[in-house]
Amino acid sequence: MRIIWLLVVVLCTGGQVLSQSYGRMSRSEYFETFREMAVHEMHRSGVPASITLAQGALESGDGNSTLARSANNHFGIKCHNDWNGRKIYYDDDAKNECFRKYPSVEDSYRDHSDYLSEKQRYAFLIELDPLDYKGWARGLKKAGYATNPSYASKLIEIIDEYDLH
Repeated sequence: MRIIWLLVVVLCTGGQVLSQSYGRMSRSEYFETFREMAVHEMHRSGVPASITLAQGALESGDGNSTLARSANNHFGIKCHNDWNGRKIYYDDDAKNECFRKYPSVEDSYRDHSDYLSEKQRYAFLIELDPLDYKGWARGLKKAGYATNPSYASKLIEIIDEYDLH
């Protein structure tokens, strides 16, 4: 009876219950899984794949965070005034903040690239050499992407440790 109930739950939820309950993705698995997506976005938008992967891993807890699992949001991008898509509310810097919810991880990666390449406050980054990941990391912090004072050094540390450059 227990097996039948579990099978019904899995079928009704599209397997999400099992993926959320068992096993966590490691950082290496995260990079292996999303490497091609990040490289594709780099060619499309100019945002370095190393920065995209490091941000995705850091912001999503290697794909294991609540936002990543329930909203496919791997970059912690909030709704802001110009967002017309689906939303999820989650406690972050403040209680019950609005975050973007995506149909797929690929949509999250695409929106992240568009966000960085189209928002005025990040415009100076696109002028940097895509291989200058340290400049990109420092620029993201300077432009206010994250509130953590050591955000740039965390990105650089991830890129260096996993040879993402």
